[in-house]
Amino acid sequence: MSSKFDLVIFDCDGVLVDSEVISCRAHSEMLTRHGYPITSDEVLARFLGVSDREARSIIEAELGRSLPDDFETQVKEATLQFYAGDLQAISNVGEAIGSIALPKCVASSGTPEKIQHGLVCAGLYDLLAPHIFSASQVARGKPAPDLFLFAAEQMQVTPSRCVVIEDSLPGVAAARAAGMIVLGFHGGSHCRAGHGDALRNGGAQMIFDDMRRLPALILDFQAH
Repeated sequence: MSSKFDLVIFDCDGVLVDSEVISCRAHSEMLTRHGYPITSDEVLARFLGVSDREARSIIEAELGRSLPDDFETQVKEATLQFYAGDLQAISNVGEAIGSIALPKCVASSGTPEKIQHGLVCAGLYDLLAPHIFSASQVARGKPAPDLFLFAAEQMQVTPSRCVVIEDSLPGVAAARAAGMIVLGFHGGSHCRAGHGDALRNGGAQMIFDDMRRLPALILDFQAH
């Protein structure tokens, strides 16, 4: 049986590392400090899957002024501080990665430093390095397809032969716009009731909430 896929592309936050709640906490604290009061839950609802660059543009438009030049640095320092004590890998994702006999890479909205630090803290970096790509490497972040198309190009794989694992609506939209199959994961601690249905309605061809299922799901798609 010939393979349907030549590459598995993982989002990072909320798919590999259970980091969305931590990241939202850091963003809410820094934004509130700079005159944009917002809770962690509101950050999650509004900006899940959106690149830091695009989220900043939206917030500055609403504020009517610029955030400090070093705002991203402040958020990064707060996030990394929280990571050191609280960050965990998504349950069973290491075993799932090891069970998938296809090339793999990471394509995330985070900065390269944040992605690497998160993967190292969660014990996953050596499973996926050096094939790790960031939205900072492309003109437009998710929901534009640029990052996934860039990852496929770097891995020398046709987009239609890629399967993407995503947990956010912008990520699902980006994968579909890139012409890729996308599986929606809703097992992170940030996922509320109905998140899986939202991913399916947003274009995910299949949804799942347990990483132990992922290798078999990919095989199922190979067979059809």
